[in-house]
Amino acid sequence: MRKISYGINLSADGCCDHTKFGGSEETHDYFTHLMKDVDLIIYGRKTYELMVPYWPDLARAKSGTASINKFAETFDAIDKVVFSRSLTKVEGNTRLVRSDLADEVMKLKQKPGRNISIGGIDLPSQLMAMGLIDEFYFFVHPVIAGQGRRLFEDTHLKEVQNLKLVNTEVFKSGCTALHYLK
Repeated sequence: MRKISYGINLSADGCCDHTKFGGSEETHDYFTHLMKDVDLIIYGRKTYELMVPYWPDLARAKSGTASINKFAETFDAIDKVVFSRSLTKVEGNTRLVRSDLADEVMKLKQKPGRNISIGGIDLPSQLMAMGLIDEFYFFVHPVIAGQGRRLFEDTHLKEVQNLKLVNTEVFKSGCTALHYLK
């Protein structure tokens, strides 16, 4: 069965509002590396609209640094599924899904392929509450945001989910990548 991997940037105080800290070459290199084992990305509407058309446009224009361009190209090449009741259209290699989240994600997990990546806050929170996330990649920036949306702040779990730390990597910028398995 395919694994679902959740990766997100965070401040040291758990803020996941990307406007509170800047992306770096290290950040883009890290997430590009994670995508090498992924052949499907799942988003909700908000995260999809944040990522598309921004990254596909950048992939075509090649207007960023080498690291940013590589991430954009990698992201753009991966198939995507968006769960939304309000979107009317999606772009490129993206499929719009309006059916039951749990049922559809279980079907996707059972199809042959590599890992499935998820991003954002709301959809991952729902999948975590359902116990469907297999691994977590937290990229922690050395920033205290003091405000903004917090990771899993509205998530209601039936029971505590214990994680196993399998890797830690500290970058020159002071960012720390934490990899956990469920």
